[in-house]
Amino acid sequence: MPELGNDTVTIHLDGVPASAQAGDCAASALLRRAPHFARRSPLSGRPRAPFCMMGVCMDCAAVVDGVPSTLTCQTVVREGMTIERQVTLPAVDKGGSDV
Repeated sequence: MPELGNDTVTIHLDGVPASAQAGDCAASALLRRAPHFARRSPLSGRPRAPFCMMGVCMDCAAVVDGVPSTLTCQTVVREGMTIERQVTLPAVDKGGSDV
C-alpha cells in the first residue's frame, strides 16, 4: 500500500485526466474538481455530494470503472481509474421471471 501523501496517481474524472493522491478515496477526488458533486438525485435532479464519508448516506455514489452506484467514499483511487458523476439511475434489467 502506498504511503499517504507521497505519490500521485492519474485518474480519469468525467473523461478528463486528473491527479489524485495515492491512498485517497475517490470521493475526495470528486470534491476537488468542479462541479463538486458525485451524483444527481433521481427525484429532483439536484446535485448530491459526499456527505458522511463512511458509506451510509449514499450521496457519494458514482460510476467507477463502469460500475454504477459505487460508493466513492469507500473506494481507494488507483492509477488509471475512471470516475464519472452519476446523473441518471442505473438501468434495471426487466427480463427474467414474471413474478
